[in-house]
Formats: sequence, C-alpha cells, structure tokens
Amino acid sequence: MNAIETILSRKSIPLMEDPKPSKSQLKKIYKAGLRAPDHGGLNPWKFIEVSGKDRLKLGKKFVNVTKKVKKNPSKELLSKVKKAPLRAPLIIITIANIKKDKPIPEIEQILSAGAAAQNMMLACSAMGFYSIWRTGHLAFNEYINKSLKLNKSDVVIGYLYIGSSSKKIPSPKKLKIEKFVKKLG
Repeated sequence: MNAIETILSRKSIPLMEDPKPSKSQLKKIYKAGLRAPDHGGLNPWKFIEVSGKDRLKLGKKFVNVTKKVKKNPSKELLSKVKKAPLRAPLIIITIANIKKDKPIPEIEQILSAGAAAQNMMLACSAMGFYSIWRTGHLAFNEYINKSLKLNKSDVVIGYLYIGSSSKKIPSPKKLKIEKFVKKLG
C-alpha cells in the first residue's frame, strides 16, 4: 500500500487486541513520529510507552486524575477511566515538551507533537495495525503531568491506543471535499 492509500484507508477503532507492534516495528513507528514538522528544530516531543500490567497502573492514575479534574465523578466514569487502558495492548502517551526559552510559539510546538502522533498512527496503519487518539479530561492538565512525573513545561496531548483487530472494520466515512474547501475571492 502506498502512502496515499494508507492515509485514505486509516480508521480509528475503539477496541483492539493483540498482537501489538513488535520492538522493531515500534522503532519504525517512533522514527515516523520523529519526522514531524519541527519549526526551529526543537524536537518538542516525548513519548511514554505503556503495555502489559503497566496499563493497570495507568488506569489507577486515570482514576486519581479524574477525581481531581471532575467535580463529583460518578462511579461509572471512574470505572470507565480505570478500564480505559485495557482497550488496546499498547498505549503511547504523546507529550509536547514545550521549550519556553525559544522564539517558536507554544502552539507550534504542540502542533508538532500532534504531527508526530499522526505520523505514528499512519505508520501503524501501514504495518497493518489500528490506532485511536484519545484525549478528554486526561490530557492538557497539571494533574496528569504530576501523576506521570512530567515537567511543568510538558503537555500531554493525547494517548495513542494501538493494536490489532480480528473483527471486520468498516471503511472510513467518505467526506465531501467541497464541504471543507473554498477558494479565496
């Protein structure tokens, strides 16, 4: 499959199973992420890999953060966030490592980390794996930073859930280009 076909066929799915990418495949996935556009050559990315029993630890962290971020979270929500990391055999926490002492705006550094995440998702698709990018209240806050022992200058921009599926996955929804593209004038 060529690059355009990979992009056009990529689809997020909510639940995945083993197998996850091998070590050598994962190395290529990270290399793809490190090819993201990077104004100023700042390399504003960090990644935390979570698999196996560490997914249970991440679920506990999600519960603790939810209790701090949400006012009176329901038992259902706490149960949901606790089980969330078990939706895939591999999670890559994607972080923008903001360089505040550089002239490159913070938003550009966050966008670069987002481009790294997208590159990694496309690399997963090219290798036959599925992925989904999750955010919500478990990203973009100081509590998750403390829980993950990150720097104050770091921003968790999302969680890439990665794995396989034995189920038939429907094709991506077709969107009409005209709805999104206009000409200047």
